[in-house]
Amino acid sequence: MKEPNISVAIMHGQEIKFELYGDYRCSKHKGKFNGKFSAAVQGGQIKISSEKNSFIVESGVIFNPTNIEGESFLLKDVVIGIQFHWEKKENQRFLGSLQFIIEHGELCAVNIIPVEQYLASVISSEMNATSSEELLKAHSIISRSWVLAQIEKGRELKKSAARYESKTQTEDELIRWYDREDHQNYDVCADDHCQRYQGITKIYAHAAQQAVEFTRGLIVSHEDKICDTRFSKCCGGATESFENVWEPVKHPYLQKVVDYKFPHDFDTDLRIENAAVRWIKNNPPAFCDTHDQKILKQVLLDYDQKTTDFYRWIVEYTQEQISEIIKFKSGIDFGKILDLIPLQRGESARLIKLKIVGSKRTMIIGKELEIRRVLSKTHLYSSAIVIEKENTQKDIPGKFVIRGAGWGHGVGLCQIGAAVMGEMGYGFDEILLHYFRGASIKRFYD
Repeated sequence: MKEPNISVAIMHGQEIKFELYGDYRCSKHKGKFNGKFSAAVQGGQIKISSEKNSFIVESGVIFNPTNIEGESFLLKDVVIGIQFHWEKKENQRFLGSLQFIIEHGELCAVNIIPVEQYLASVISSEMNATSSEELLKAHSIISRSWVLAQIEKGRELKKSAARYESKTQTEDELIRWYDREDHQNYDVCADDHCQRYQGITKIYAHAAQQAVEFTRGLIVSHEDKICDTRFSKCCGGATESFENVWEPVKHPYLQKVVDYKFPHDFDTDLRIENAAVRWIKNNPPAFCDTHDQKILKQVLLDYDQKTTDFYRWIVEYTQEQISEIIKFKSGIDFGKILDLIPLQRGESARLIKLKIVGSKRTMIIGKELEIRRVLSKTHLYSSAIVIEKENTQKDIPGKFVIRGAGWGHGVGLCQIGAAVMGEMGYGFDEILLHYFRGASIKRFYD
């Protein structure tokens, strides 16, 4: 098997400013290109402009470097952390080819690059490139496996001509998950929706590149198929099953794992409400329960470190705050929020279905990310939550207290747990097989 290329959507906008460092050739215009440019949507086509001239091309134009190893391009004002509490803009530099397409009436900049070059950036973008060697190796393998699995899945969907559905809705229930619904024109995006990918801007240490080179072509496999190796920041003590977060497909290697080496005295059937409440309101021992700054800095980049409490955390809302947030995020006027009732929990205690009871409307929502979105201006860290009401007068709570566990969807590898395991002396293979039970590590290409 030959190393494939991957197409990564970096940013969207009506106008995108970019710079070409070195000589590039345009797929739809003669000559060599370098220097400063802008691209904009004009009449359903794309206008490319420089200080000297401009020209119109069709959607799908590609700028290819004449030397893929030595030439790069810069995209200005790339938004990272989209809709998260630390959202910001950066100028980012990339290897490979630059493609512009029109998507939903906007311009989309896409980077086309060999998988191994992509991975060196992903490992540095997802975590500190000075992380422990075994953690970087493990993350290289799961990042490679995940992206190759997405390429395969995209091809299968195109072959079947099936429309990918990620929502079921009735008058009283909305169940939605967020996965591939917007990724039909490229393989993956560059933000937390997929894997963080911020180009060569973030490759500031050799350790990430060395980990990618050491593990070149290695993947996690199950029954001769590439595993869809998901990961999140902190599982909160137990990982979640894939089907409870995304499409209703059961992957044997993406099932619940208690993130600890030894047994403890907690009931770990966290689908049961009493067990879930006790789990979330206490601190059961787990690999990912750490405050060791040396370890945390391996996984949490500067903007992530604004989050200090992630294993267990508390958010409080007044009645006015919660009713405004839910109305704004859901688009539904529930009136006063009378109750938030857990209806279904997953294997990690994450809520899969939540009933919102308002003075004007009652509705059930899910899955976990939809719940996190609706209950926060950005995202709750996790849907593994216990909701308490306070100061209730005439059946209307004056305050809601949300106690939570973990950070992220919780499926697959727990990054902070894996970092702790690496520091404890576990090898990359032991880390992977702890989180992806029943899987194996194989070489997919040389």
